[in-house]
Amino acid sequence: MKPETTQIDTAVQDQIHQQDLGIDSDVVLLDAGAAHLEKGQYGNLKLAKDGHTVLIPQPSEDPNDPLNWSWARKHLMLAVISATAFLGDYGSGAGIPLIVLQGKDWGLSPAKVNEAGNLNVLMLGIGGLIWIVISSWWGRAPVMFWSTLLGTFFTLACAVTDSFPVFYGFRAMMGLTLTAYQVVGLACVKDMFYFHEHARKIGIWVAIFILSPYLGPFFANFIVASTGDWRPVMWLVFAMCCADMVLIVLICDETYYERSIPIDQQPPRPQTFAGRMSRVVGIWQIQHHTGYFKTAWHSCSRLLSTFAKPIIIPAMLYYAMSFMWAVGINITSTILLETPIAAGGYGFGPKAVGYLYFTPLVAVALGETFGHFFNDFIANRYVRKHNGIFKPEARLVTNYVAAAFMIPGLIIVGQTLDKHLSYAGIIMGWGIYVFGVMLATVAITAYALDSYGSASSEVSGLLNFARVIAGFSVGYFQMPWGVKSGFGLSFGIQAIIVAVAVVIVVLLQLFGGALRAKGGPVV
Repeated sequence: MKPETTQIDTAVQDQIHQQDLGIDSDVVLLDAGAAHLEKGQYGNLKLAKDGHTVLIPQPSEDPNDPLNWSWARKHLMLAVISATAFLGDYGSGAGIPLIVLQGKDWGLSPAKVNEAGNLNVLMLGIGGLIWIVISSWWGRAPVMFWSTLLGTFFTLACAVTDSFPVFYGFRAMMGLTLTAYQVVGLACVKDMFYFHEHARKIGIWVAIFILSPYLGPFFANFIVASTGDWRPVMWLVFAMCCADMVLIVLICDETYYERSIPIDQQPPRPQTFAGRMSRVVGIWQIQHHTGYFKTAWHSCSRLLSTFAKPIIIPAMLYYAMSFMWAVGINITSTILLETPIAAGGYGFGPKAVGYLYFTPLVAVALGETFGHFFNDFIANRYVRKHNGIFKPEARLVTNYVAAAFMIPGLIIVGQTLDKHLSYAGIIMGWGIYVFGVMLATVAITAYALDSYGSASSEVSGLLNFARVIAGFSVGYFQMPWGVKSGFGLSFGIQAIIVAVAVVIVVLLQLFGGALRAKGGPVV
């Protein structure tokens, strides 16, 4: 029998109001139908078109509120956000197949040339933390415009230079600038979409930038095989940056909207081209900065405050321990596939390796398709079973499914490399693992965002930092470790590490709510 309910619990009403103001809360009423409320019993709460899903945050009456933008405008903006996030890892991955040709041009060993790529990866993590602070202080749109513009010029310098030291320096600057929307993009998703839409929209954004480190080598291998030259690869990265700049100018707008300010006191947002461009380049933000955007000190302190929250470090550890081996597979498999058979490799050429990159591309697409529906299924099931109430820990269930793919995927790759079995084993294991990584990335990102929605940029930046730094570390030790200890043992230990990471998920599911309450909101 359904319990009779006459009114919403006042604590839940207060939590909805807190989220409207950008304050974190532990639980929210997400479904008036599952709470068994009749119309009139939930007061003035605005619902989605389905008539029962509560809109969190509650939209204002302001047409300039990004929550009130049309479906087309939101999704065009999401496409630009995702395309901008794509550039960072794409430019980084595209450099992997170039190191042999570059070494010949500059009279250096491939290992020496690869130092530029390693530094590029490191700057992808560090740069994300810098752009978080700037986006909180200056706004989302100017960060998108200026980071991409700078990254475009740095890419051009990498394409035309004849000097390795110059290439080394500008390669680092590429990573520093083009990483911006791998972190700020999550804040834009939160700005434009309602709570119940987050997992699907995060899935789109994540899928596109997780594709990028695989698409980079995918295209680069074919270009190198056809031209015998590395510069066309960098010219393609430059062309993609230019195309993204065009999209930014045509579509981008500021998504940050300060909900604590009444509508009649909101700064005007002219919808003319000149008015929109003033927001894109950051003039509007400077004009209306005081009282609307955060100070530089507050922006920095929020990053530290978010990092200090009890669930953030465990979430970062889980993500690092799960994702880092994607870099290891990428590096190890690529090297061994191109190593001559006489030397213990598979003897593949660049074009054949390019074809093998279909594996992670297909795996990411399948992971996004499955997660697109599964994450909502898990959330809706939790809400129905808990009388319309949602807690962030409901998102963590997907991580168990992810582990069921990541662990065997690593073992299959390791055994294939160790026993020099058919490359079909690499394809199968690599694909299974990347499928799981895609699920885990969306699940842990959505969990962290649901826990600290008011610090969306900070949450995204810290998770990205964990991902990149872990991958950067693996880039140095993965191959020597496999050669010394055997790839079966090294990848087996990696599978164990992923299994240990699942223990973190279990602890978060059991104690996440208590830890969040103890740590308090981000201020």
